[in-house]
Amino acid sequence: MNEKSRPPISLSNFLYPRYPYRGHFTPEYLVFNANLQEFSQRVGYISSLQTSGKIAPEEAYEQVKNLWEQLKQAKSELNIGQIQS
Repeated sequence: MNEKSRPPISLSNFLYPRYPYRGHFTPEYLVFNANLQEFSQRVGYISSLQTSGKIAPEEAYEQVKNLWEQLKQAKSELNIGQIQS
């Protein structure tokens, strides 16, 4: 692929990359996938901040723990992984 055929890279796409959902499609799975990608992105930022000494390990842990709880709540609200009767 030469330089002229590449699409321009926006700052938003660079900082917040999104990837298409490739699994079994349901609206709930699509929303959860978006939540999971955001979780992953934010954990990466927190990890980088902690590694560079910008935030303390305890603060990083608490932030990741809070993000995890939010992701678990979203999973529960979307009924992902629950047996349908």
